[in-house]
Amino acid sequence: MHGHLIRFLFLTLLLFLSSPLWSKHIIGGDLQYECLGDGLYRITMKIYRDCRVQETPAPFDGDGDQSAGAYIAVYRGINSFTLINTLTVPLRRQGSIDPPDYPCLIPPDNLCVEEGVYEFEFQIEDWPSSQSYHFVYQRCCRNNTINNIVNPGEVGATYAIEITPEAQATCNNSPVFNSFPPTVVCVANDINFDHSAFDTEGDSLVYSFCFPLKGGGLRGLQSDPAGASACDGIRPNPPCRPPFAQVAFSAGYTSTSPMAGDPVVSINRRSGLISGSPQVIGQFVMGVCVEEYRQGQKIGEIRRDFQFNVADCDPTVFAQLKSDAQLGDQEFVINSCGNNTILFENESILEQYIDTYRWEFDIDGTSTVVDTRDAEITFPGIGTYRGVMMVNPGLDCGDTAEIYVNLYPSITADFEFEYDTCTAGPTSFIDKSFTGAERIESWRWEFGEGGASVEQNPSYTYPIPGVHEVSLTVTDDNLCEDTKIIPLRYYPVPALIVVEPSNFVGCSPGNILFNNLSTPIDSTYITEWDFGDGTGSFDISPRHSFIDPGIFSINLEITSPIGCYTSASFPQWIEIKESPSASFIYSPEIPSNFNPTVDFTNQSTNFVKQQWIFGDAGRSLEQNPSFTFPDTGKYVVDLIAIHQNGCKDTARTIIDVLPRVTYHMPNAFTPNGDGKNDLFQGKGYTDGMQDFELTIWSRWGELLYQTENPEDGWNGTKQNSGEDLPVGVYVYQIKYIDPRGEPHALKGFATLVR
Repeated sequence: MHGHLIRFLFLTLLLFLSSPLWSKHIIGGDLQYECLGDGLYRITMKIYRDCRVQETPAPFDGDGDQSAGAYIAVYRGINSFTLINTLTVPLRRQGSIDPPDYPCLIPPDNLCVEEGVYEFEFQIEDWPSSQSYHFVYQRCCRNNTINNIVNPGEVGATYAIEITPEAQATCNNSPVFNSFPPTVVCVANDINFDHSAFDTEGDSLVYSFCFPLKGGGLRGLQSDPAGASACDGIRPNPPCRPPFAQVAFSAGYTSTSPMAGDPVVSINRRSGLISGSPQVIGQFVMGVCVEEYRQGQKIGEIRRDFQFNVADCDPTVFAQLKSDAQLGDQEFVINSCGNNTILFENESILEQYIDTYRWEFDIDGTSTVVDTRDAEITFPGIGTYRGVMMVNPGLDCGDTAEIYVNLYPSITADFEFEYDTCTAGPTSFIDKSFTGAERIESWRWEFGEGGASVEQNPSYTYPIPGVHEVSLTVTDDNLCEDTKIIPLRYYPVPALIVVEPSNFVGCSPGNILFNNLSTPIDSTYITEWDFGDGTGSFDISPRHSFIDPGIFSINLEITSPIGCYTSASFPQWIEIKESPSASFIYSPEIPSNFNPTVDFTNQSTNFVKQQWIFGDAGRSLEQNPSFTFPDTGKYVVDLIAIHQNGCKDTARTIIDVLPRVTYHMPNAFTPNGDGKNDLFQGKGYTDGMQDFELTIWSRWGELLYQTENPEDGWNGTKQNSGEDLPVGVYVYQIKYIDPRGEPHALKGFATLVR
């Protein structure tokens, strides 16, 4: 029995820790009762929650688990209260509350409210009793985004109903609320919600705003799971006895004035109509109490608290049109210059909510009306005209835009230009524009390749050739403007041929970039170079290598795409001097740390002196030097041969001085203690050797000796300790990595002789 109890407690705790029992999205609830006769009552409880997906709401009690449900406590008493029963009531049904249908506004679409319904029957044994029966449900917590109460995310709720002795005496039924308040209220719009209740017996009902009730708390969330069912726990079981604490309203709010408004939101005591105009966006919890009177005596009361979501709503229709300017929210200005027929383009939204359109214009005392979405109207002449455009005229959800039409005289942009088609120079632009207004106020020129001007008659020199789209935009004193675009074919040859460098004196081979700075010129031009050495180029700015010494004259010819021609000659412009030819050999070809001295032989021609550079290790002016490198590694060796005219040539090579290691093993040893050949060990040059390992093995594969020090040797015993091993032949293996990272392996036989 104890084992079953422990298992049950463990599963209960596991379910508690793994289930989302902390309902932080409760937004309302109420209870009602129905007398079925002989003391049997049907109790119905409705709980409302915020079910927005992004808020990850907790489920209703009992959602998905028919064996669980909401905990309902039954208390008996008037001034003192006795717990007589605790019920677990399953969730009967749940469903979404439809958002309100506002004819002219679109509320936000991210709000979601769900209703959970619980029903059960209860038998009052001493019915009719002189004591009241109280049915209580408590749960933590409310929606933590509520604006008008203190710490809403830490405050739970109590939903309760009392069956009084007076109600029992007549088998009375409680009033029933007719509908649930709207899930969203549009800010700065009137509320007119009928929050009335229906009473079967026709008793008098009195409505008022009252305090929402507290219940439960945050106890039992993490470190104290057993406290979840306490009075201040997240799910009291049993729910705690009356009287119940009231929520604390934030500054500026009270139970009778739970929302800001102009006028203030209030409830009619007789009709239950909630009215007013909320002016603050947010979420506001309020309580509504309905007192039930029969022949002047109060026999019962029902209570509901719920959350009003006040949000910014978009209008369903908004009259607007394409215009040149907008004076206010609904005033549009359209200007036309020289055109008396105007196409009015309608941009009213939202089109799916618009059924009819109406355009009205007063033209010389006559009303012109069009009923299509867009309108095309011809006005008699220059002047200012006024009209309106209405969407859904005569309906509640309509809107009106005022229109001002200004008709001005026409303006025409025009110009001419003059330039030398074959010789590069300035282009003169002549304004030919005209207007029917008083004057042209401004000119804006764009010359087609980045250049611009605001002068009336500018002059401009094009830096590049091509077909340039020249535009002129003129604006008159009515702010009317017009633009003229004319293509200008600009392909002259340069007025002056400019090339860098202007002269050159150098050694062979002379590699020269002839930078053509002449303008205008591009790839559509024919540029023909003659370098004076029998070669040429058609590049705009060619690079050329002069191999033979001598003095050379340069010639350049330029032809534009339209056949314009120019040329320039540069006599004795390039001087190329004779250069030596540097070359050398060296020995040995592969020097090492055992032989770091290298002999160099100069095989250069046409030189008078030389200079050797051995990297950072040294220099020499000898013709055929010998050089000893101070260390292993790679060295860049340069030989600079110098001509008697000062020209130089350089030969270069990389010499690698190898770091070598050596290691040799004997083939026998005599470990007899005479001080001669007592150890089997290698000899050699081991500087730079890495990861050395020597191992000795018997012919049966037994490891007898191992060392990582190339200076150590084997004395003929196991691991150089213990008894002498027998005379015979043993196998040795050697592994190491040389200074360049190359692995090496040696293998052989060691003969042990005593």
